[in-house]
Parts: sequence; structure tokens; C-alpha cells
Amino acid sequence: MILERIIIRSLERQCGRKIKCSADCEYLAYDIESLTGEHIGVNTIKRLLGFIKDERNPRSTTLNIIARYLGSKDWEQLQDLKYVYASSSFIGMSKEIIVSNLKPGFRIRIMYFPQRIVDIKYLGDCQFIVLKSENSKLRRGDRLILTNIINQHPLWVSNVIRDGESLGSFSTGESSITYRYLRVSG
Repeated sequence: MILERIIIRSLERQCGRKIKCSADCEYLAYDIESLTGEHIGVNTIKRLLGFIKDERNPRSTTLNIIARYLGSKDWEQLQDLKYVYASSSFIGMSKEIIVSNLKPGFRIRIMYFPQRIVDIKYLGDCQFIVLKSENSKLRRGDRLILTNIINQHPLWVSNVIRDGESLGSFSTGESSITYRYLRVSG
């Protein structure tokens, strides 16, 4: 079984490189293990990406590891979330997350210059909560109102709510963001 193109593109975005050769498969295996703490063999990855011809179906545990790497709870949830990837628009090589397409619980890591990391969780109704914040003005527990997240563009939040009080809008300014899907728990 070879993975669907949309899943392969998601793997490439998550690991930050096109997967074109064996070395890229090795890098992907390492990145999967470093992010999830779970191991998938390089040859299994090569089979799933079509580098090795093999008609065997992968184990469900393997598919679940891939799903967790892409930010889903399991393979079944990833299949449900495929519409998020498919319905997202592209601006050049930039990918946009349309917030209204997300399900509550979806987690995203946003990174921008210099060394700022913000992990957010979707609550529904265009609202996120900050789970973790490193070197950012945003704080853990802040609620964010935003409608889209565009890779390689500044992040624009229409409203930040801290301790029940509106602080107004927030932007990463000139800094472009990158994002990764995080594991979804529960």
C-alpha cells in the first residue's frame, strides 16, 4: 500500500523537506521518532512512499504512528481530518489553515523569529487557547480569536483575551511563521 498523495504532502510539510530519496526517508523516520517517541523502520517508510514495491498493507500501529506524527489521535481521526488538508488553499508554496475546517482539540505549534514557539489548541468558534509559549508576548492560558494561519506569513490574531480581558489584536509583525501539527490527545 502506498499512502495517498495528500498524506505524503502532509508528511513532507511536517518534516520540513521533500521526500525524494532514501536519505529523506531516513530523515523522516528520525523525525517521526523524535516527535512521537515511536519507531517506524526506514524500509516501512520506503514502502509506504512507493520507493520499494510491496503490496502488503501496513499494520494499524504503523498507520497510527503516522497519524500521531501529523497531529491526529489515530489513523481513523486522520482520515476524518483529511478534509482540513484538502480544503486548505495554497498561496505559492504556503499552506493556509482555514480555522473553520478544524475540529475542537486540534493542536498546532507556531514558530517564528527569533526562537519563539507557541502551542495552541482549537476550542471551536475560531477560538484557540495557548498551551505553551516560549519567548512570546502570548502567555499560557491566553484565548486567541483567529480565522486562518498561513505558513511563511506573519500570524495575525484579531483578539487576545487574557484573564477575561480583551487585549486587542496581536501580530508577529514582519516575522513569518512556520507551523506543525501536534499530537492530539483524548
